[in-house]
Amino acid sequence: MLSEEKRARLRDGLVIPAHPLALRFDRSLDEPRQRALTHYYLDSGAGGVAVGVHTTQFEIRDHGLYEPVLACAAQEAGDNLLVAGVLGPTERAMAEAKLAADLGYDLALVATPGWGTAPDAEILDGVAAIGEILPVFGFYLQPALGGRRFGYDFWRAYAEIPSVEAIKLAPFDRYATLDVVRAVVDSGRAGEIALYTGNDDNIVVDLLTPYRFGETTVHIVGGLLGQWAVWTPAAVALHAEVRAMVRNGEAVPLELLTRAAQLTDANAAVFDAPNGFAGSIAGVNEVLVRDGLLAGNWCLADHERLSPGQADAITRVAGAYPRPAS
Repeated sequence: MLSEEKRARLRDGLVIPAHPLALRFDRSLDEPRQRALTHYYLDSGAGGVAVGVHTTQFEIRDHGLYEPVLACAAQEAGDNLLVAGVLGPTERAMAEAKLAADLGYDLALVATPGWGTAPDAEILDGVAAIGEILPVFGFYLQPALGGRRFGYDFWRAYAEIPSVEAIKLAPFDRYATLDVVRAVVDSGRAGEIALYTGNDDNIVVDLLTPYRFGETTVHIVGGLLGQWAVWTPAAVALHAEVRAMVRNGEAVPLELLTRAAQLTDANAAVFDAPNGFAGSIAGVNEVLVRDGLLAGNWCLADHERLSPGQADAITRVAGAYPRPAS
């Protein structure tokens, strides 16, 4: 069970970086840098970390690194929120959730790609089974990174699973994002399920928007983001600024919308949007290399590498936008 204190923090809104993987040149785990990276996020003011997720590289499961990588973060995180990525299908996801629970993780971020083309009902049953082991952090992963489109009816049923504590909305699609928010409201659990943006292309606007359906208004309160794995102090400051503005009902200055567009531009370079996000993991790692946090931008999969021109694009946005990219 999630403690009431951590549940309150989750619902209030946190910065949760999607934790990258620190590798040596030979693709072995660079444990000192892995641990140092966790400290970087928490020292920057993040409220927790998500480990074993897409940014950590799903391939850690094939290299015997899932447990060691989760253990590193768990041993360094203190009382901060720990989110473990678990990958379907059901049997594997349950085993990963059990391992994460034994390591002290608070929530399971359930990634659906492992279920492939399984029927919605099978996935929902799997999520409910995982929820018997760890509270669930739902995850709508964009199709370009291996996810698939799920409609309103799926998310309405998902929100009715009692163990669901939060949902990360990351379809990179405004229509699909609204499907999830409306489903949560219509389920009657809007006050119980914390909504988090995973739309790295629309972070600020997601956090600013009051979503109103009927008599109910909800907000996306935080983010679980690969973009927040880089330049994290700036992300924490921006999140605090936006949340204060929302809580106080302040008018949104045009300057903040300008910064929102700048952050989207920065994300396009880091995530390699012009090439269908092919270099997204390597792009995150490249920024961390430049900041002295990783030794190289290496990934476990040979195809995960910077795209032509991506390094120059990162250089451009890092110099052009010192505020969102500081």
